[in-house]
Amino acid sequence: MKKIVAIVLVATTLTLAGNKLQAQTKFGYISLSEMITGMPEYKKADSSMVDYQSALNQNFEDMKREFNEKDSLLSSKDTAKYTRAQIEIKRKQLGELYLKLQGYQQQAGQLYQQKQQDLMAPIQKKAADIVQTIAKENGYTYVFLKDALLVSPPADDLLPLVKKKLGLK
Repeated sequence: MKKIVAIVLVATTLTLAGNKLQAQTKFGYISLSEMITGMPEYKKADSSMVDYQSALNQNFEDMKREFNEKDSLLSSKDTAKYTRAQIEIKRKQLGELYLKLQGYQQQAGQLYQQKQQDLMAPIQKKAADIVQTIAKENGYTYVFLKDALLVSPPADDLLPLVKKKLGLK
């Protein structure tokens, strides 16, 4: 009988302890994309990326114009003033320029991605740090990405708290 009472007492204690631990667990969520796009640093980085993309496009257009000029020069009737060796050299140069033009698009994409990563990394770090600070200040044990949740109560959205901390509207 004493064993049964002891087992019941231990089971009750574990159940109450489990309920107490469960009550202390607080879950929250946030949309990092909404948070980041609202930050002034993001707006500055975004305009910088637009300028960078424009510069890459302008460089591509310049290369394309140079290719078209050299191509039309070799296609015209003016080739009679060049020797066969000169024409062969110009065609080789045109082929190299064509390959450079094709490779530039891929290179420009890589340059753009690298620039974007360089500009966004500090913004993403700041966003993560702010979320951690807000979670700690408000007693949240877990914070999930809003995009990963199918159902979520509006009361546990950390975005308003983050906006208040950052002074955003």
